[in-house]
Amino acid sequence: MWVLSKEEGGRLVSLFFCESQQSEERSAERKLQELRRNTMWLREDLLKSIWHAFTALDVDHRGKVSKSQLKVLSYNLCTVMKIPHDPVAFEEHFKDDGKGPLSSDGYMPYLNRFILDKVQEDFDVTEFHRMCWTLCYKKKMYSPHLSISENDAFKVWCIFNFLSEDKYPLTIIIEEIEYFLRKLTEAMGIGWDVEKFAEYKSRLNSKSCLSAWETINLVGMTYFCMEVNPQTLSMGINHVFTELILDMLKQGYMVKKGHKRKNWSERWFVLRPTALSYYESEDLLDKKGEIVLDQSCCVEALHDKDGKKCLFIIKCADKSFEIRAPDKKKRQEWIQAVHSCIQLCRMGLSSPHREARLRRREARQRQQAEEEELAERMKALQAANERKQRELEDMRMKMEEAAAKAAQEELQRKKTELDLQDRYRLDLEREKMVRQQMEEQMAQKSSELEQYLQRVRELEDMYHLLEEALEDERQAKQDEEAMRKLQSRLLEEEAAKRAELEQLHLQQQRELFQTEAEKKELIAEQQAKERDLEAAAQQLQRLEKERQDALEQYEEMSKKLERAATKTKTWKDKVAKHEGLVRLIQPGHKEPQRMTNWGPASFTDTELEMRKKFWQQSKAQGAQTQ
Repeated sequence: MWVLSKEEGGRLVSLFFCESQQSEERSAERKLQELRRNTMWLREDLLKSIWHAFTALDVDHRGKVSKSQLKVLSYNLCTVMKIPHDPVAFEEHFKDDGKGPLSSDGYMPYLNRFILDKVQEDFDVTEFHRMCWTLCYKKKMYSPHLSISENDAFKVWCIFNFLSEDKYPLTIIIEEIEYFLRKLTEAMGIGWDVEKFAEYKSRLNSKSCLSAWETINLVGMTYFCMEVNPQTLSMGINHVFTELILDMLKQGYMVKKGHKRKNWSERWFVLRPTALSYYESEDLLDKKGEIVLDQSCCVEALHDKDGKKCLFIIKCADKSFEIRAPDKKKRQEWIQAVHSCIQLCRMGLSSPHREARLRRREARQRQQAEEEELAERMKALQAANERKQRELEDMRMKMEEAAAKAAQEELQRKKTELDLQDRYRLDLEREKMVRQQMEEQMAQKSSELEQYLQRVRELEDMYHLLEEALEDERQAKQDEEAMRKLQSRLLEEEAAKRAELEQLHLQQQRELFQTEAEKKELIAEQQAKERDLEAAAQQLQRLEKERQDALEQYEEMSKKLERAATKTKTWKDKVAKHEGLVRLIQPGHKEPQRMTNWGPASFTDTELEMRKKFWQQSKAQGAQTQ
């Protein structure tokens, strides 16, 4: 047994409190980061709706709005967001602007300081978006032939603000349009048509983004106008709106066990990232309670008990909640959804769809950076190639100049040789003519011969120089060949990079196909389980029917046994009476007479045992026959 000293115990206690304090500080820091992130996202969403309202008030499209209109807009914003409006602060802030109109840049400091910085999260954000929608949709929507209602158009407008880029003017890029249409087709229960969307993208040509009103026309007039029922389209829009905008990750009817009376009541449950609320019905008017989800919660399935099936429990720090789902599939879906929300709380994340949108934007930014880097590398390779081409061109020009110079020198040499030959011939003729004079001028001719030999040596030196020039030309040609090989190697490296990119693209396609195959396998496995469940239910019904038939046969046999017992008793009485009368006049050996409560018996003990055995054998044979 360990015994700690007082100092060691004090150190352990202090260490425990330090660790507890550090964990509390980390938890508080995560909550603060989550609050800052939620505040930032809330401000971005509010600014997008306010931007639509501001541009709707800008009738002349000059980017400016009158002060009176902005004053009314500010009052409406403060009213919806439950912020006290201060008209004196408005006039004081814009006192230097006179009566002229204001731009969005001039209105933004006032909006941030006197409205957005005072925003709390206790107001109805949907009502705020509805107010901004009311200000802008009548001035911006030009198509009266929409197949969706004004309420559905408002929901599409809110979804556009959620998925649009954080740049003004607000637009939604083609990738987010595809994400929205995929979610919408999935909510309506129809398959995603890749060819149809590709055709739509080709019609857009170079335009890779849409405005809010073009998005509404796309949903209400272009993409689903001929194929989908308007009611189905409205239900799909509402489903995507509740999931993306209202953060209702899952909803449906389930049965909850009470904490006081322990009774089971049916409730409409709505799952959000931080809480599971339950209402009287699906109109969400009468809220019965809420289960707050934090990092200390956990969810797990329960075994069937008390005739209740498909149970699961949510354990919180202070209490636990038992809930019954309609079937096992729904129970598994709810367990996975609640578990995902608890994991988000543990990671300090608030909304899965906002995090997914952020991840998609980061992926697009990384892809754009990679494309820009690849373009820069291509430009560098192209510049290097052009530089090599210029160097080769310079070398070619130098080689041509050297060849021209060598040809000129060759011509000069040949001309010199011809001149020398002519001079030599003249000298020979002169020598024949003046042989006698030549002997006298021998000394002079010797000197001339020496000069001639010097010139021959000079010509030989020039010849050697010409050979060196030709050798330089051959070396230049070899350098040119090496440069060509270097250029071909660069081209091969470029082709290898392109092949690597194509291989990455093919690998992504294979992963997509593999995901689709796994999805099909899961669907097939689910169908097989449903078939096994149906077979088990049919077998249970057959066993129940056989049990009913066996009960009926048992009751019938019981009645037959009762009738047989009654008949046997009557028969026994008659036989006993008959045997008693016969024995009275029967001669033979007299055994001790059996005495009963009513007097002497009609037969002895031996005869009683024999009749008892005979009766038991008859009874056994009758039971076997039946």
